[in-house]
Amino acid sequence: MTDDPRIAILDDYQAVARELADWTGLPGQVTVFTEPFAGPDAVVAALAGFDVLVAMRERTRFPAEVLERLPDLRLLVTTGPANAAIDLDAARRLGITVSATGGHVPSGVCDLHG
Repeated sequence: MTDDPRIAILDDYQAVARELADWTGLPGQVTVFTEPFAGPDAVVAALAGFDVLVAMRERTRFPAEVLERLPDLRLLVTTGPANAAIDLDAARRLGITVSATGGHVPSGVCDLHG
């Protein structure tokens, strides 16, 4: 990553990401995308030059052919414990670190007594 990384928050269609976390401590510029991308070419056009992407949902897909066209990308963060929209093998091959936040996994069904 460069000294002044460009960070993108994706799929924040409710425009709440800036309120739910303190982004001020991060170095670099943070850009929020609230609208979905029309397809792979639109993803690449919008995200070219970003060093870090924060995927809030699985709406934006990151198959190998998209990751290969984002040469500046070094870190892809996904909210939740996993993201089926990210080609992890391609990310690993391209030297892109993929990180996920924790998620709540229920321990079982609740028992209701009347």
